[in-house]
Amino acid sequence: MIEVRDLTKKFNDFTAVDHITFDVKKSEVFGLLGPNGAGKTTTIRMLSTLTRPTEGTATIGGYDIVKHDNKVRQLIGLVSEKMIMYDRLTAKENLRFFGKLYNLPKNILNERTDELLDLVQLTKWKDSKVGTFSTGMRQRMNVVRALLNMPKVLFLDEPTLGLDPQSTVEVREFIKKTNKENKTTIILTTHMMNEADLLCDRIGIMDQGKIDTLDTSTNLKKLISGDDTTILKLEIPNLTNKLITKIQSVKCVSSVSRENNSHLKVHATGDDAFDLIIDAVRAEKAKINSIEKLQPTLEDVFLHITGREVRDKADNKIAIKHGPGSRGFRQKLRVR
Repeated sequence: MIEVRDLTKKFNDFTAVDHITFDVKKSEVFGLLGPNGAGKTTTIRMLSTLTRPTEGTATIGGYDIVKHDNKVRQLIGLVSEKMIMYDRLTAKENLRFFGKLYNLPKNILNERTDELLDLVQLTKWKDSKVGTFSTGMRQRMNVVRALLNMPKVLFLDEPTLGLDPQSTVEVREFIKKTNKENKTTIILTTHMMNEADLLCDRIGIMDQGKIDTLDTSTNLKKLISGDDTTILKLEIPNLTNKLITKIQSVKCVSSVSRENNSHLKVHATGDDAFDLIIDAVRAEKAKINSIEKLQPTLEDVFLHITGREVRDKADNKIAIKHGPGSRGFRQKLRVR
């Protein structure tokens, strides 16, 4: 359904998207996972014809995104980070307004409006102003707005950003339902590990404008579980920066992240990693309340591949040391 070849976007001297190549199968949920600034939104803007690429090509349903942009727009729907709804209009009035922008015939638009409101269980509130809706209800409206033209491809750019847990679950369930019942091909961008894990058939890990690796969630986790990497979670009372520095100086340690005042997550390699880390803690006369060996997560995969946390701003966490081949800390530009 989607073919991308060496797609690139530059803003003056800054390269936001750097020669990325990937395919998306029909009816697939494809995830672009990465921190803010990785180039995910810029990629979506190019594929949805809102921004022209600097180099490279892409086709959607066989149509080139530059040469046949009008044809592409007929095939796609876009849900951006920002909710595009008019608070003073009712749910029905909002959908009718946007449906007219697609030049949908009145009878088809009325039928489609009723179907979509029923799909997201908002029929009861069809004559209520959107401004009175909860955040979850508004986001469901924001998603179905993009389904008015019955798109073959749906782009979802951080669809659950800023939502409360209940609203997040509602939107995720709707995404799965849309994909399953309508066979809609979906490209989802997110920086949330569990969201990508729950929704996506395949995931491309994107960082600094490049796709570092692409595979199923299961296979991505095998990148860690299949080698000699050990992931340990340690609870150490009165954790100090001196102790963290000591742990990160251990030759087998590839990265350390601080989760709170007493918990550390340590990535290390080698058969003797466990003993060496314990020895380092004891050398500082620190006490270990508990130690747990963890199964790899997508966040661990990201850290393993890129050498830094997936979060744009990791509150109360510090990435201290990175293994061979990692790119380390690099300036996070806000261009997305």
